[in-house]
Amino acid sequence: MNTTKQWFGHPRGLATLFFTEMWERFSYYGMRAILVLALVDAVTHGGQGLNDHDATAIYGLYTAGIYVFSLAGGWLSDRILGQQRAMFIGGIVIALGHFTMALPYDLSFYLGMLFIVLGSGLFKPTISIMVGLLYSNDSDARRDAGFSIFYMAINLGALIGQIVCGYLGERLGWHYGFGAAGVFMLLGLSQYWLTRGYLGNIGSFNATPDRALIRRTTVTVVSFMLVLSLAGIGLANHWINFAPVSVATNASKIIALLIAAYFAYVFIFGGLSIAEKKRVLIIMIMVFTATFFWSGFEQAGSSFNLFAERYTNRMIFGWEMPASWMQSVNSFFIITLAPVFAALWLRLGVKQLDPSMPVKLALGLIQLGLGFLVLYFAAQFVVAGTKVAPTWLIITYLLHSTGELCLSPVGLSMVTRLTPARYAAQMMGAWYMSIALGNALGGLIAGQLGSDSVNAMPHRFLMVFAGTAGVGLLLLFSAKWINRLDAQTS
Repeated sequence: MNTTKQWFGHPRGLATLFFTEMWERFSYYGMRAILVLALVDAVTHGGQGLNDHDATAIYGLYTAGIYVFSLAGGWLSDRILGQQRAMFIGGIVIALGHFTMALPYDLSFYLGMLFIVLGSGLFKPTISIMVGLLYSNDSDARRDAGFSIFYMAINLGALIGQIVCGYLGERLGWHYGFGAAGVFMLLGLSQYWLTRGYLGNIGSFNATPDRALIRRTTVTVVSFMLVLSLAGIGLANHWINFAPVSVATNASKIIALLIAAYFAYVFIFGGLSIAEKKRVLIIMIMVFTATFFWSGFEQAGSSFNLFAERYTNRMIFGWEMPASWMQSVNSFFIITLAPVFAALWLRLGVKQLDPSMPVKLALGLIQLGLGFLVLYFAAQFVVAGTKVAPTWLIITYLLHSTGELCLSPVGLSMVTRLTPARYAAQMMGAWYMSIALGNALGGLIAGQLGSDSVNAMPHRFLMVFAGTAGVGLLLLFSAKWINRLDAQTS
């Protein structure tokens, strides 16, 4: 195929990656929209009947695992498979996971989740890299616009997936929702296979294969899968006692220790100059604050989902809207507000009023906290025995979406700008680990906001508000010092 063909002024390969990512995000967010609901449901066929603490802990482990395994998937992509092959294999494993979850067995439910985590670990870190490789050099003016278009694919897929899989899962049965996610993942892979020629050699592994490395990696992967299989058999037969809350708590501690150990190693043994150490210190501060953000933001698929299902009046002209549809509000706001924020930062930059990087991150955290403050007031009505209007959750999602637009793209830009070149991939991995830690902690927090503690719900929402907004204010007050530290590195 012609690799020079254009798509709205961009390389035609962008369309291939756009629709691949869109349908993968459809499958991921569609499944995520109903995961916690299926875990706590003890009535519908396919529900697991777990308590809120265990269900949300499993949810946190699942979402955290995707980011943790992205580090291994990125390594396999760089050293053995190449981005194109890793992405395609990852997509197949993801689809296998969704179809496995669609089977009517408890073991297949959890085995399918494991497949999705492993497949996402290959898929997630590779496709974004290929978007950047579409442009011949870093100074290509279309590069940033290309990533903006690609980011729209993520949220468009999430918006549609949560509506479709949410409806099928809640109305027909959870297995139908999981199965639909697999069907659309295959749709994305099919269009990728038919149009992959537009990518040319981008993302291909062109180096001479290191056969010894391949053998060692194969043995490691096979051994790992064997251990997981034996563990799955043990869990299914109740030979192994699995306590989700305890596992999530220990996993959070391990991830936190790994992040701390990595930064300590880089500082002490990394051979950094004084200026580079100051840059890494800034990244450490941002990683710490981002962990707080993601622990609150990830309530969307857990505690907020349960709040929508149990305590929100979703009747519209005699028809009850699926609870999982509320999660699509975030994607809708991101799609509609992302261009507004891009224009706002540009306009402020022209007037020399563009907020600094730490100020933007602080604003993201404060807005996240305000979203929990909204639910603090909503929870007062819940305690009184009244279901609340969807408006409360919509306002919360609006604040969380604007907070995401302040923090997420700025955080990624910050890491790529400040990281010493020889640690670029590793520092991005540390940023992903902060998201993983936030997800794991978020699952534990969500368990404290469940149905077994309705009377305490307002207080707990208030505590999350105080924690996240408090860290945001602390970062805001420290912004001048961080900016001076940043200026000393240039």
